[in-house]
Amino acid sequence: MSRRLAVAVLASLALALTLTFSSAQAHRGYQHVVREGETLASIAERYYGDPRRENVLVAENGLTAQGGSPIEVGLRLQVPYVTYHRVQPGETWQELARRFYGDPRRAFVLIEANHGSSSEQPDEGAELLVPYPLRHVTAQGENVLRIAKNYYGPGREHSRRLRRFNGLRFNRLTRGQIVLVPLRDLVLSEEGRGIIQEETGSAPQAGEIRSLQARIEEELPGLQEHVRRGRYTEAVALGNRLLGAEVLTGNQVVTIQRHLGTAYVALGRMDLAVNAFRAALTRQPDLQLDTVRTSPRVMRAFEEAREAMREEPEEPAGDAGAEDAGEGDDAEEE
Repeated sequence: MSRRLAVAVLASLALALTLTFSSAQAHRGYQHVVREGETLASIAERYYGDPRRENVLVAENGLTAQGGSPIEVGLRLQVPYVTYHRVQPGETWQELARRFYGDPRRAFVLIEANHGSSSEQPDEGAELLVPYPLRHVTAQGENVLRIAKNYYGPGREHSRRLRRFNGLRFNRLTRGQIVLVPLRDLVLSEEGRGIIQEETGSAPQAGEIRSLQARIEEELPGLQEHVRRGRYTEAVALGNRLLGAEVLTGNQVVTIQRHLGTAYVALGRMDLAVNAFRAALTRQPDLQLDTVRTSPRVMRAFEEAREAMREEPEEPAGDAGAEDAGEGDDAEEE
């Protein structure tokens, strides 16, 4: 069999294996047509900014048996990459793992990639990074340790991740055995995104919302500090600026509105304080304030908001608006 035919057969085999997994993971990346003078390393450099990622192209396109480097002009190569998902109300880690990976037991990969917790479900509105499940066909003599080192680098935690994701008890593998390798860092370069946008007319997601949510998270301690030190006007300005981003997670909205409620009470704006607490309670109906460390006036505004929610459970609560106000009475917050 000629090398070119062998490559085609292996690529067809990889496609067949992919189709068996398509119900769980529809995204397969972008199809690149090899041009004159291109190598796997140069293609990896263009799409990922790292020529060493040719190992991903080798595995994804069933080229392992050919040594990982020969390609022909005109060959169609799949270029895989991570995707992103905005959490909808009620979604769980297990549900998302079933959707993207075909098995709820693989949820731990999503949790790890997004700094989550198995004891808490993903935050509504959060943009999650979805690691790409690369399909690696085991070559003669390969085991889990070697595959993990090839894609992740040294470290036994990586081999444990592969065993857990694939339901393997041991490191031993047989030739031809498929191992799914979840890659969280398979991110497109700016050049790669540009190529795909030019060819398809649509730019792949780049995690912009996720990055913005992370920056907002970094500003929340500053908001809390403004309130704690009695800088209520500054707290109102910062809180409303953050709300204006309109890409907040549910927990971020609750945190900001809770701090705004306290600041508005201190500034003598009970109406805005009630609105802020209502907005927080809309997101988190079981929200509680520390009755020991929270001032009676703040608790009164909070209880008024809770009572209003009971009377009008269907009425959506909007974000509390910013209004000019001078420094007012002190208020304590948790």
